[in-house]
Amino acid sequence: MSETPPQTSPAPDPEHESDRRLGNIIIAVGLVLLLGIGWWLADAMYVARKADDCISSGRRNCTPVDVPVRER
Repeated sequence: MSETPPQTSPAPDPEHESDRRLGNIIIAVGLVLLLGIGWWLADAMYVARKADDCISSGRRNCTPVDVPVRER
């Protein structure tokens, strides 16, 4: 029987490390974007539900309208 010499792990290739780092950064940015869009969507749905509840209760002035102050 022939014995195989113990194999040592190869040194990490710097090119592969930079590719992995770039991939992790891209995934992190995508996750932050996904969370931000989800937060914005949840807030928009909350505001719409609040306005719908106001309208269905019969009130007319449900959405505030910002009007600039006129100076005389």
